[in-house]
Formats: sequence, C-alpha cells, structure tokens
Amino acid sequence: MKYDIIIIGGGLSGLTAGIALANAGKRVCIVSAGQSSLHFHSGSFDLLGYDARGEVVEHPLDAVGQLGPEHPYSRLGKSGVQRLAAEAKRLFNRAGISVSGDAIANHYRLSPVGAMKPAWLTIGGFVHSSSGTSLPWKRAEILNIQGFLDFPTQFLAASLKALGVDCQVKSFTTDELSRARKSPTEMRATNIAKVLVDKDSLRKVADRINAISGNADVLLLPAVLGFSDGQSLDDLKAWVKRPVQYVATLPPSVSGVRTAVLLKRLFAQLGGTMLVGDVANGGQFKDGRLVSITTEHLPDEVLYADEFILASGSFMSHGLKSNYEGVFEPVFGLDVDASGNRGDWTRESLFDAQPYMEYGVHTDEAFRTFKNGNTIDNLYAVGSVLSGHNSIRQADGTGVSLLTAFG
Repeated sequence: MKYDIIIIGGGLSGLTAGIALANAGKRVCIVSAGQSSLHFHSGSFDLLGYDARGEVVEHPLDAVGQLGPEHPYSRLGKSGVQRLAAEAKRLFNRAGISVSGDAIANHYRLSPVGAMKPAWLTIGGFVHSSSGTSLPWKRAEILNIQGFLDFPTQFLAASLKALGVDCQVKSFTTDELSRARKSPTEMRATNIAKVLVDKDSLRKVADRINAISGNADVLLLPAVLGFSDGQSLDDLKAWVKRPVQYVATLPPSVSGVRTAVLLKRLFAQLGGTMLVGDVANGGQFKDGRLVSITTEHLPDEVLYADEFILASGSFMSHGLKSNYEGVFEPVFGLDVDASGNRGDWTRESLFDAQPYMEYGVHTDEAFRTFKNGNTIDNLYAVGSVLSGHNSIRQADGTGVSLLTAFG
C-alpha cells in the first residue's frame, strides 16, 4: 500500500499531524498501537506551565524566549508558537471539542485533589480560574457517586476551603449506578460514562442531584460524562437547578477518551486511514531516506510513503525504551539524545528534575531524525518522542505534542 505520508503513533501528536495533512489533501495513514496518554488527560491542555526553575509561567509566549535552544519551542520561535497555538485551538473547535483559554496568559485548572495548576486551554464546563489562589464562589457542594473512589472528595474539599470556599461533600446514586457498583471494576470513570449515556439514566441522576443539593453557588461533579461527545454534559447542566462545573477524576479520563474519539472522527471524515491495534516494527532505508515500513499485524504487507512522521511517544508509550546498554528508539534504531551512563539518568530525590525525562530522538531544526549520525531526509519526529524538555516539570507536554505536529 502506498500513501503520501505515514504516521507512526495515534496519540495527540499523531492525530493532530494526520488531521492537518489530510486537510491539506494528502493521503495519510496512521499506525496506532491503541490507547494513548490521552486516557490520563486532566481536562486541560498545557502550553508552558513552569520555567526551568519550577516557577509558574503566567505568560507562556513571553517565556518561550527564555527556554534553552534544545527545547522544541525554541525551534518554532515565539511567533511560530503563537501561530500554531491558535491553529490548535481552531482544530479543537472543528473537531467539536469546546475549549477556553489563550496562549497569551495561562489560567488555572483544578486538579482532582484540589491543586490549582497553570493551563493553556481547558475543556468547556471544567473548573478553571484566572487566579491560582482563588475561585469565583463562596459556597460549593462537591457531589460524588456512591462507591466511586477515583474522585478524592476529602482532599478536594480541604483544598477548596484553603482557597476560601465553604464546602460540603454529598453523595448520590441511582438504580443504574448501584448495579454498576456491584463490581468494583465497573466503578471507573469511563464505565460510568457508558452507563449514563442513556438519557433516562442521566435524567435520574439530575433528579437525585436536585433532591440533595442546597443553595450553593456551584455544584462540583466528577467528570464522568460524555464518552464520545459533550451532549450529556450539557444535558445534565440544563436539568440541574444549580450551576454545575466538572472536576477531572483520577485516570482513566473520560475527557481524554472523548478528545481521542472526536479527533479520530475528524481524521476519518477527511479521508484518513487508521490501522488500529498495530505496531510498526521496522523500515527499509535507501540513500538517506525511509522507503517503507512493516507492522506486526501485517507481516506480508509493506507500507510505502513519500514521507513519514514518528509520533510514537516517550517511555510510557514505548516510543523510547532502555536496557542495561542505554536508551534507544525501538522501531528504526534512530539516534537519541541521552546519556550513556545509567547513573546520569535519574536523581536521588523524587522531587528533583529527572534527567531521563528530557531524553528523546535527536532531530535537526526541521525535526528531521538521524540514524548513525546521518539525517533521514523524509522521517520527522513530533510530540513527546522529541528530546529537550521535561513535560512533567515544565507542564508543556500537550503543547509540544500539538505544536510540533502542526509545525
């Protein structure tokens, strides 16, 4: 099979690149191993939350110029980051993913345990604030589903009280939710979302909430609605008598699954091809170019393309691996930026910046990859497989995934 472009990896960066290229009229194929890090999504997208010292970044665009030359944003430049951030927001709107926020100034999202974290874009209906030290209410009620343990209400309530919000914690259930509760494995956010996709079941939830809620300024609910679109979130807000806001739960993330579903849907609408549940396992190189790849589940089929994009992720997604000899890229054996001394990979303190988090595939200014010191002219790397930044410490992982995929 022959394509214009083959993308290895179906996470946020792979889907973004695929949509952008398919929209430009290219014949695109994405080889996707399955679930991506979107299943751990917070409900917000980060552009740049912290600088290298761990200080909060209020204005991401201004901070881009202070990043080291190895950071992917430094290659894009401030104007490039600004332009591509606006493009990413347009992509979300086109896919049906409602988001608020701007690259000029970060806002703050509310984490499952009540911490206020800087963020760039937040999905509509999720709690966020312009300030990291206050919220726009005096009284809040935290409402949880009985038996749902991935929403730590006591931590959340304590944090909100520290921010000056008077909190009450209440719980509710319905017959449908009680039946799901009989199996502990069913009381996960994504499974609850499947139960409540039925409008009658959701209406019963709204009735129970109306019966137990008081006169708080806002009702805070776990984000367990909207598996494949945002209709159920909107329906519940319309049926409940008090204002409703959603708070991210511990993984798995319903908002992340919904984001992946909607992006895949848009990619398919644009004519893209997606090989789901398959893994690229090698390629043929000729004259400094990648000619074709093979996959595990199509052993007798060779996939050809003019250009290729590696969007396979970092260690968690197995886009990078390590053994006693070193850190390596497992599909093509590409050059990586990583210390050859295992003792340099980590720091003793858990709270220190861990060097291995900045490891990744070595690329040039155009994000072209290298193999044995030689540039691969038509193989590009995007997203978290890139080296030069710590997505946890700097809160820039989703931003790097989105912007480099466009760039």
